[in-house]
Amino acid sequence: MSVLPELRYPTVAEQVSAARALAAHRPGVCTLRQVGLSRAGRPLHLLSVGRARHAVLVVAGAHANEPTGSCTLLALARRVLEERELRDGISWHFLLCADPDGASLHVTPAPRSLFDYHLGFFRPAGPEQPEWAPSVLPPDRLPPETRALTGVIDELRPYLQVTLHGTDLGGSWVQLTKDVPGLAEPFAKSAAELHIPVETGASDAAGWPASGPGVHVMPAPEAGPAYPSLPDDARHSTWYHAHRYGGLTAVVEVPMWASDLVDDPAPHPAPAAALGRLARRLQRDALEVTRVLDAALPRLADLDGPLLRAARWGLELVPGLADDLVSSPPADRTRAYVGSVDAFARRVPLRAAAMLRRVLRGTDDRAAQQLEELVATWSDAFAERFRARWVPLEHQVEHQSRTVVAAALHAREGAS
Repeated sequence: MSVLPELRYPTVAEQVSAARALAAHRPGVCTLRQVGLSRAGRPLHLLSVGRARHAVLVVAGAHANEPTGSCTLLALARRVLEERELRDGISWHFLLCADPDGASLHVTPAPRSLFDYHLGFFRPAGPEQPEWAPSVLPPDRLPPETRALTGVIDELRPYLQVTLHGTDLGGSWVQLTKDVPGLAEPFAKSAAELHIPVETGASDAAGWPASGPGVHVMPAPEAGPAYPSLPDDARHSTWYHAHRYGGLTAVVEVPMWASDLVDDPAPHPAPAAALGRLARRLQRDALEVTRVLDAALPRLADLDGPLLRAARWGLELVPGLADDLVSSPPADRTRAYVGSVDAFARRVPLRAAAMLRRVLRGTDDRAAQQLEELVATWSDAFAERFRARWVPLEHQVEHQSRTVVAAALHAREGAS
């Protein structure tokens, strides 16, 4: 299945243009409309296919650094238009990009290595992420992107919301706010056919029960989080907004680069000791970036842009996260989980260094060069340690699309 040329992700403008062409081609079935504005005044668009009362909402672009969803959303819209049976009793609605401001700042549309990917990296601070903002901000301070998304949910009352996410390096997994019986089998089959590892011990879902390998179901509200220091809580995110209408959310993750180290369910011989080593490395790496930031602060006194806020926010998470890793028993004792935490602990300082480098270019070029060397070294070490292999874009999109369709059909059976 060829969606776009290899290593090519669309811009938001290209997404909108493609969606507009679909709506013009099938005006009796397909409509495109604006449903809100970003903080910077960029429009948020919703593409709808069909008019059935039972609705599926598919959200792309909630995290700017996870571009695969933008391709998947367009591929799904085309598939739903072409396969009439997918519209039998179901209307499909596609929020093209939940954070167009963020998308304008993540500028690596064709990464050929992890280093290349990080040179143009951007991922906003938690309070500026449309899905996560409700978990860290009071209702009167929510960004307009969040209000637009929850407004669409209020209007459509979807029985299923699917939010398309991705990881730079690792495997594929699904997070569900309620179980979807029957989803695990087609998810696993698709991953196997496309040679994508299943992240059975995803740190994002640490301690969650699983309905099948890589399909994680959010625990009951009284269950404590695996990382108590992290400020965001999925149970207060927009993922839960569909619950007020009896719906649920599925988060479908797919990797850009794959690693079999996150798909090993064998017991780790010493998980606590391994997590302790990862915590120490996390602190050490973050300290290197913090030292550069502290030295540059006099030249950043008048700057407070999203890149700087995001870099600082990530660094501020490190002390608590490192303490979480050593102060609590491991949430999972498998090699897959330790591998997933290893990747997570590499990402936090690496991403902070990458974004701070972009801030300092032209302001402190010596410090920017120092950070670029760190980003290069850490990116190469990450890829080498995990034996990273590129997942062809068409495979990323096909696997994510198959999983969304399977989730829609199985959840529909449960909602009937």
